[in-house]
Order: sequence, then C-alpha cells, then structure tokens
Amino acid sequence: MLMSIAAIVLGLAVLVWSADRFVDGASATARYAGMPPLLIGMVIVGFGTSAPEIVVSVTSALEGNPGLALGNGYGSNIANIGLILGVTALISPIAVHSQVLRKELPILVLITLLSLALVWNGMLTRLDASILLGVFVLLMAWSIRQGMKDGSDSMSGDTENELDSHPMSLKQALFWLVLGLLLLIASSRALVWGAVNVAHAFGVSDLIIGLTIVAVGTSLPELASSIAAIRKNEHDLAIGNVIGSNLFNTLTVVGLAGVISPLAVAPEVISRDFMVMGGLTLSLFVLGYGFKGRQGRINRFEGAFLLLAYVAYSGWLAREVLAAA
Repeated sequence: MLMSIAAIVLGLAVLVWSADRFVDGASATARYAGMPPLLIGMVIVGFGTSAPEIVVSVTSALEGNPGLALGNGYGSNIANIGLILGVTALISPIAVHSQVLRKELPILVLITLLSLALVWNGMLTRLDASILLGVFVLLMAWSIRQGMKDGSDSMSGDTENELDSHPMSLKQALFWLVLGLLLLIASSRALVWGAVNVAHAFGVSDLIIGLTIVAVGTSLPELASSIAAIRKNEHDLAIGNVIGSNLFNTLTVVGLAGVISPLAVAPEVISRDFMVMGGLTLSLFVLGYGFKGRQGRINRFEGAFLLLAYVAYSGWLAREVLAAA
C-alpha cells in the first residue's frame, strides 16, 4: 500500500512537472517552425495541457483499466471548470475578449451533447470512439483555419506574450519536448499502477479513482497555467486553457481509450458525472459567451459558485467511497 501511495504522489509530481516542460518545448518548437501564435495557443497549448490525461487514459486502457480512463477524461473536465476556473476567477475576474473562444464555447456544448448521446446506451464502442476521434480531426482542421486567419484575435497577443516570457533556443525546445514526453509516459505508468492498487485495496472502482485523485492530478497543469495567465492579465489564455483541454479530453482522451478497449459505461456515470459535467459546461457557456452585447465574464461570485459546485460534487463522491469502504 505504501508503495502504491508513493507511486501516486511521485507519479503526479513528475507528471505535472513534465507536462509543463512538454508544453514549453512544443510551443517554442512550433514557433521556430513559423506557426502563428494564435494557432500555437489553440492547438499546441491545448494539446500539451491535455497530454497528462491522454497518456494516463491510453495507459489505463492498454493495461485493462478503461474505467480509470473514462473517469480521468470526464473528471478532468469537471475539475477544469469547477476547480480551476473557480479558483482563477476568485483570484481575479476573467474577461473573455477573444472571438475565437466565443466560437469554441458553443462547440464545446455540442460536443458534450454528442458524447452523451454516444454513451447513453451504457457502452462506448469502438465505432462510438471513432466518431469522437473523427470529430476531433474536423475540429483540428477548423482550429488550424482559425489560427491562420484570425491573427489579430486577442488570444494571439496573450500567446505571444507567454512565448516571449519563456525564451529558449531550438535545441533547448527540442530537448524539453522529447524529455517531457518521455517523463509523461513513465510517470503515467507509475500513477496508473498506484491508483489501481489503491482502488482495489479500498474496494472502490477504477472509475471513482479516475474521477477524483487522477482527474485532479492531471488537471494541475491547467490550474498552474491559468493562474499564471490571469496574474499576467492574459484572460483569454486563462480560459482558453480550460476550453481547449475540455475539447481534447472529451474527444481524444475518451476516444483513444474507447478505440483501444470498448468501455462499459455505468449508469451512475450518466446520472451523476455526466450531468455535473454537462451542467458546468452549460454554465461556462452562459457566463463566458456574453449575450445582448454583454462581454463574456466570470466574476468572483460566479467563480465561487463554480468552486462550490465542484466541492459539492467531490463530497458526493467521497460519500460513495466511504460507503464502499
């Protein structure tokens, strides 16, 4: 048991650190390749901050623990909106200036509804997972088009400022890109091994562990980057990290796991976890989109509401863990 707990703690610590290095290396490499800042912010940073979830879920599915993969994907989405945006908005209200992000918000709602429709029958088959990955390919094509076209979008300036704050040579960028990826893979294996052992020892499902410990741990890079962005007054980057990560989680994290190993979706995933994720996603859309000429904004009161919703959900899960133990 002690070794399993140590594997979780060490795995999470290395996972968070290596994800940060991976994002920095990938972003700098993309910049040297001539990629526009907006495209880096939409695609490279979005993928990089979701890299822990992707690697953990693929590892879980390959090792025969698809419930952990599913819990990680949906749990990270819940943590991103409730915990990360809640805490970030409490530090400083978040204003949404980017027109690209306003376009992504309804897309996130539609993709959430699509994923609900696919798992409604209690299964995520390989065909269902392939549909998610196909939508991801279409989303990437749209993102590339937006990133190449809307160079004047406010998120472009936020991304460029962030890149300027972490200057590195091409050799350094490639080094951190490769090392970050290798450490992501190694730390995810340790994390999955420890999480599965702890789940079995306490008699709780892999799904619960994925929704709690693993989901919060793999969401820490988004928390760190969002807080850093809001302190630099880079509001669009702060909320863009969350929107991009949730799009990647819903489509690629769950999609890749489902292609590797079809998932049986327990009824409570739909009645409990999906309803919370859907409710928070809809709240983010209402707050961030801005209606009738109102600028999208998450103030401190609304941030407190998101955080309280996450705390209530975590308490709900904790109660079930105690009941199972």
